[in-house]
Amino acid sequence: MKNKQFMAGVLAVLMAICAAGCSAEKGSESSNSQTSSVNQQAKNDEQSSSVSTDGSTSMESVIGFLSEAYQEKTGVKVTYNPTGSGSGIQAVQDGRCDIGLSSRDLKPEESQTLNGTVIALDGIAVIVNKDNAVANLTKEQITKIYLGEIKNWSEVGGSDAPIVCIGREAASGTRDGFESVTGTAEKCVYSQELTSTGDVIQTVASNPNAIGYASLAAVGDTVKALSVDGVTPSEDTVLSKEYPIQRGFLLVTPKDKALSASAQAFFDFCTSSEVSEYIREAGAVPVAE
Repeated sequence: MKNKQFMAGVLAVLMAICAAGCSAEKGSESSNSQTSSVNQQAKNDEQSSSVSTDGSTSMESVIGFLSEAYQEKTGVKVTYNPTGSGSGIQAVQDGRCDIGLSSRDLKPEESQTLNGTVIALDGIAVIVNKDNAVANLTKEQITKIYLGEIKNWSEVGGSDAPIVCIGREAASGTRDGFESVTGTAEKCVYSQELTSTGDVIQTVASNPNAIGYASLAAVGDTVKALSVDGVTPSEDTVLSKEYPIQRGFLLVTPKDKALSASAQAFFDFCTSSEVSEYIREAGAVPVAE
């Protein structure tokens, strides 16, 4: 009898210990689940309070001014990945960014799934070294230079020196715009093909015989921007269409998928007349007035 009572007591103790252990394990699982949920929510909140952009290096100044102004206004961070127009368009198609940036028009096949919204106009400046005596070229002369038909600066009023043609890589929106306007698509004879606007400007600045093209918004005082057909590239001549070598700056968004709330709010900001002053500060010409 005493043995039975003893065994019953031991069994009761073991059952109590087991119950306590199970309760503690469930509590731990619940706590871990709550922690994971909180962490995921924090991650979602962080993503919803930021906007990712990807694309044109020519739009660096414009997107920089717009992003800074928007962050100061709303506290929402806008990131920028300067990969080139073609890469930015692909990033939107792949869902790797919220908004793409392009300094060329969308191609017909791209327009099937994407929208391109022009927020600014930009002249494509034809640039030479500051020591170059040439100040003006006709569009026809520029075309012939890049086709390799004019090879020496003396043929266009300059010194007796070979012309070194600098351009952008194949995916560049600036290159696409320049070649479309000058009728040189897939025909240009380049001495160098560079991957960014800054590289083109730096190379021309360091080579007295070089000629290149770059976004007017990015051209500073290290190089000389030529007049084309007697027209100096400026905001007024770009807006009036007098300056012949120009293109649009586009925001690229998907047609079949709505933007996140934060991305849509930034898009609305960029397409409003409110941003005109920032676009001008960046050196481009606003289209929303």
